[in-house]
Amino acid sequence: MSRTPNILLITSDQQHWNTIGAFQSEISTPNLDRLARQGTTFDRAYCPNPTCTPSRASIITGMYPSQHGAWTLGTKLLEDRHTVGESFQEAGYRTALVGKAHFQPLKSTEEYPSSEAYPILQDLEYWRHFHGPFYGFDHVELTRNHTNEAHVGQHYALWLEEQGCTNWRDYFLPPTGTMDPSVTYTWPIPEKYHYNTWIAERTNSLLEQYTHDDDPFFLWASFFDPHPEYLVPEPWDSMYDPDDLTIPSITPGEHDRNPPHFQLTQEENPNFEHLVETGFGIHGYRSHHYYEYGDKSRLTKYDKKKLVGVYYGMISMMDKYIGKILDKLDELGIADDTIVVFTTDHGHFFGQHGLQAKGGFHYEDLIKIPFIVRYPGEVPAAKKSNAIQSLVDLAPTFLSLCNIAIPHAMTGIDQKKVWMGAKEAVRNHALCEFRHEPTTIHQKTYVEQRYKITVYYNQTYGELFDLEQDPDERFNLWNEPEYTELKSELLLKYIWAELGKESMPMPRIHHA
Repeated sequence: MSRTPNILLITSDQQHWNTIGAFQSEISTPNLDRLARQGTTFDRAYCPNPTCTPSRASIITGMYPSQHGAWTLGTKLLEDRHTVGESFQEAGYRTALVGKAHFQPLKSTEEYPSSEAYPILQDLEYWRHFHGPFYGFDHVELTRNHTNEAHVGQHYALWLEEQGCTNWRDYFLPPTGTMDPSVTYTWPIPEKYHYNTWIAERTNSLLEQYTHDDDPFFLWASFFDPHPEYLVPEPWDSMYDPDDLTIPSITPGEHDRNPPHFQLTQEENPNFEHLVETGFGIHGYRSHHYYEYGDKSRLTKYDKKKLVGVYYGMISMMDKYIGKILDKLDELGIADDTIVVFTTDHGHFFGQHGLQAKGGFHYEDLIKIPFIVRYPGEVPAAKKSNAIQSLVDLAPTFLSLCNIAIPHAMTGIDQKKVWMGAKEAVRNHALCEFRHEPTTIHQKTYVEQRYKITVYYNQTYGELFDLEQDPDERFNLWNEPEYTELKSELLLKYIWAELGKESMPMPRIHHA
């Protein structure tokens, strides 16, 4: 490989691994299908944490949340952490992020200031003049809202006004906007003002600029969908007939063998007070008979079907705008020189195991992610691989592909040879962390080709699943006597994996 490639990272937000039309006939994603035909799909890719901030910080640091420090939602990635963008900048690359960052929380303090927090979030004059630097990106264009959230602002709000959408507050919730909170499924915002349109337009503008200047680039197009609330404009809201879709559900009794927080999610009014330490919300630790976002009403049989149809519609609409970005690469004549990676930050529940959205439940639905790599002439086309991938591997692999030195502190693995088809695998496991409270909610999962095991801090309960014999993870083997020896073996492998991922900021250079 003699070329110096560009890097285009395209991500969705909270997308279930099995929502690409090329591999799932109930959903339409022609542009992601195009990527799959032209590149390699990795069907064993994992996030390092099933929530946004930790996983997104891992993407740019090449480190696990327990290492880079942004260990949960409501924390921030400290500015002294080295990022992949800084390495690209040092090598002469242009670096940019358009869309969702979420490296910082919605609240700012004197000790931990956040530029993604109120009130600066909605100080449009500030954002009119600020485009970076930001975590190794020399140019950023940001917003912070999923669908109609009141967190709308930053560069997206400025763009809305530039497009003539002076009534943009009508499409967002109070106190920022005036939209009726009871409206669901159909988002009244015109498609031309949707953030998908904004992300594609601004990404393509940067692609044109970099091509004109003949500059190599590392560009992240970061979409917000299909993260709930379940809202999408017409006609995408009715694109799928819910009665035609397979709707996941719980298997009676499947949580009987699971840790206690699983059973509590199926109660009408569960009590999780014994797990509360910080006093802040705990994702997923609630009754899953209700919506997570707003808890408007109990999920009816219709809701459970309709939200899947709208979730699919959100993905299909996003796919249209991903297609516009891919078309721009072709139009500019740089597709062959650009490595395109499509993935997401973590997965999603829409009924699987009786669960909705996300939380401390490390089923494959939540920690396994879609993952496609395209690099014409270098990465095999129309190939599926079961080589294990992790989002922590993105940063070192991107640098390796561009012949840039990988910082010693990065703990992700260089997947270059695997992506290019020269090696079957470089990982035999993935690790996923979920720490939502300092001590009471702290778990880690070790997953290999066949088995996975989850351990909890200061707890004797856990999970052990045989993904070959029980791919839907219905039967927890943790307490089964005949699996005692296997459990001990997997626990030892997990400890080895923890030891193996320790950061080594510099090599050893002498004997003493």
